[in-house]
Amino acid sequence: MKQKVNAFFAVLMLLVGGCYSSSSISEVDAIIIKGSDTMLQLTQKLADTFSENNPNTKFQIYGGGTETGIEELLSGRIDICNASRNLTPLEAKNLADYYGSIGMYYLIAKDAISIYANIESPINNLSMEELNKILTGQYSNLDSLNLGKGKIVLAIRDSDSGTRKFLQDLVLPNNEFSKTAKAFATTEEIIAFIQENKNGISFGGIGLAKGIKLISINGIEPNSKNTKNDSYPLTRYLHFFTTKSPSGKVKKFIDWVLSPEGQKVVKEEGFVPLWEINY
Repeated sequence: MKQKVNAFFAVLMLLVGGCYSSSSISEVDAIIIKGSDTMLQLTQKLADTFSENNPNTKFQIYGGGTETGIEELLSGRIDICNASRNLTPLEAKNLADYYGSIGMYYLIAKDAISIYANIESPINNLSMEELNKILTGQYSNLDSLNLGKGKIVLAIRDSDSGTRKFLQDLVLPNNEFSKTAKAFATTEEIIAFIQENKNGISFGGIGLAKGIKLISINGIEPNSKNTKNDSYPLTRYLHFFTTKSPSGKVKKFIDWVLSPEGQKVVKEEGFVPLWEINY
């Protein structure tokens, strides 16, 4: 009888162990994507839509900023880094040193880094020079723009942000952001701050801008048309990075993102598809 009981528990432990192992494998088999906060909602929507016809493909998607995503890619802990900027020379070198190549990158959408302002803000247009002076703190009051009185309150992303680095390289190549600027970890926090502060000003992706005003730059609006033809001066691409040429389910997902069906999701999320999508 004792042998039968022991045998029963042995079989039970195998079954329990088998169930646990299956769950762990399920997690390991998920496509893990991490990086750009700007791309977080877009990537989640792309993954959800892809999964509707590919229910066996699971995803784990995280934000944290482009820099964090690249660090995780270098460490081999993720499959895809979503990035709102290009690799820096040092990041490319680190990839090449560790993996023997600089990896693969895919352009998945276009975006306009938009200058955010409160709906009631008197600011409607800025020159690139005026934008530079606001971001560096040289212009801290509305009277510097001949727009009456009021302190300009600058909000920026934290140092992990690809959007912050892209804008700094483009608009402030030899300068730093104002030391009095308020730093936030996510674009959602920035938008909430701008909504609550009449003289607040900040920046972020065009697809995330809800309930705020978008400022024209050099008289050019940040819209789909001007982003597509590159006339808006703060236009950029959004990327997927991998350490090597992808295969299997990762390749299938990326191929789908670049297809008309995937690009339709890009458009629905407020970003600019790589080519015209007709509904």
